[in-house]
Amino acid sequence: MTASRPWYRSSTLWIFVGLILGVILGGFLPRDQHPLAYETFRFISKAFISLIKGLIVPLLLSTIIVGIAQTGDIKAVGRMGGKALLYFEIVTTLALFIGLAIGNWLKPGAHLPMDLTAHTAVATLHPRSGWEIALHLFPSNLIQHAAEGDILPVVVFATLFGIALTKVGERGKPVLAFFDGVAQTMFKYTDLVMTLTPLGVFGAMAYNVSHMAAGHAVNGTVLKGWTAVFHLLKQYSLLVGSLYLALAALFLLVFVPIAWLAGIHILGFIKAIKDPALTAFSTASSEAALPKLLEEVVRFGVPRRVASFVIPTGYSFNLDGSTLYLVLASLTIAQAAGIPMSLGRQLLMVFTFMLTSKGVAGVPRATLVIIAGTCGSFGLPGEAGIAMLLAVDEIMDMARTTVNVVGNGLASVVIAKWEGVFGTDLEPLPDELA
Repeated sequence: MTASRPWYRSSTLWIFVGLILGVILGGFLPRDQHPLAYETFRFISKAFISLIKGLIVPLLLSTIIVGIAQTGDIKAVGRMGGKALLYFEIVTTLALFIGLAIGNWLKPGAHLPMDLTAHTAVATLHPRSGWEIALHLFPSNLIQHAAEGDILPVVVFATLFGIALTKVGERGKPVLAFFDGVAQTMFKYTDLVMTLTPLGVFGAMAYNVSHMAAGHAVNGTVLKGWTAVFHLLKQYSLLVGSLYLALAALFLLVFVPIAWLAGIHILGFIKAIKDPALTAFSTASSEAALPKLLEEVVRFGVPRRVASFVIPTGYSFNLDGSTLYLVLASLTIAQAAGIPMSLGRQLLMVFTFMLTSKGVAGVPRATLVIIAGTCGSFGLPGEAGIAMLLAVDEIMDMARTTVNVVGNGLASVVIAKWEGVFGTDLEPLPDELA
């Protein structure tokens, strides 16, 4: 067994240290009185976000191609795989619509400050009509789309390329191996970038607080200094509370009815997975909870062959908490920027997230990468939005990661029940999964 890391090497600890220091220094160094400090905070924040933006195209392109090529043919993954993928798609779609409903109801971004003056390219960007967005689904020049940050055609290209790769057979194996190598390399590269998360959180929070402390108009009254800072923290609390409420709604309105329909004792299930859920919450890492989750669901009654197939697959296709956050965060960015989002554009955004959220489960803060890549296609200021969200992303990541783990544990039990093998290990593994 690997020894646990010392407490002072915990990334979560240093992220919270960066968060607190950002609030303190930003409050004591307002933009109007300390412009050099403000520009330093802004530089740190923008540098980290630039690194994140650089991940988008190679990461999504490689992971979607590999994911489609490996599991795009339902026959190849057998009866159990087909049921699992159907279940994953239904639940993640419900999660997206719950995020959509909460975001439109509470409007957590309505009073969050967003500095658009530093992003002039965004300021001149006009929202596209539904037909224009639909037209951009069709890739014409992959390199141009990637350079312009138009992620929708990149996703469509990767999806079609992955499907085509499944049709090539043996001759496509070197191509699949290449993209798999690119994906694995991008995961490691992302790990390197994400080690700077505490510094990025510090820069984002200090940048926002310093900007607010210099003066911010609220209902016709200009707030300055710590009064403005406390108002900012109040608005961030609304955003965090909105996500926690949406995740609670997902659990009560989706997970509990599914458990009831499948004949699962919900309290017994919660008791069984409490340890991996607590691990996920404290570390904000689904991967850290994976070994214990597998162990506990097997003890609960899921055959090991089912758990070892459904849960790892779910880590790519069943990120319920993360997919819910994608749409809630994007609506928050639109509200903060004052950009109206029609119902049609919101539904198209949901469809886009259904595609882009697949295959990057092993990436820390993958949601930031996906949001940054998708916002541009909908006329939203992705860079300024990520800077705004980054300040409290760790607090939200803890909750959505926990829901990811709970959702995948529940999925394994549902599939075992669906297959009629829950509580028994006697049924042989299907030939295609042997």
